[in-house]
Amino acid sequence: MTASSFVAAIENPENFRKSRSVGAWIGLTTRRYQSGEVDYDGHISRRGDNYLRGLPYEAATVILTRTTTDSALRTRGLKLWEKIGFKRAAVAVARKLAVIMHTMLRTGELFQRLAAADA
Repeated sequence: MTASSFVAAIENPENFRKSRSVGAWIGLTTRRYQSGEVDYDGHISRRGDNYLRGLPYEAATVILTRTTTDSALRTRGLKLWEKIGFKRAAVAVARKLAVIMHTMLRTGELFQRLAAADA
């Protein structure tokens, strides 16, 4: 369901020059406030569609909590979980998952679970 909704929302993968831009388009990047000497890096920006943003987050939660199969994406997420907490780690994995799905859509390659975090 996540992949189908993602493909329907993206429509044409060539709309984005970089796969990293997809995370910002969905709203999974940190919001930043800068003014003078203040530099605040806050919560996610929540730009884009709420439903589309929620699907990769749910998938990331499943990857981190229920899946036992090792993958580079899960290993990266578990390390982040220890370091910055569960919710932020889930957002980071969701953003990376969106980048991976866009790359897969653009190139036509299949998911490689051991090399996914390096994409």
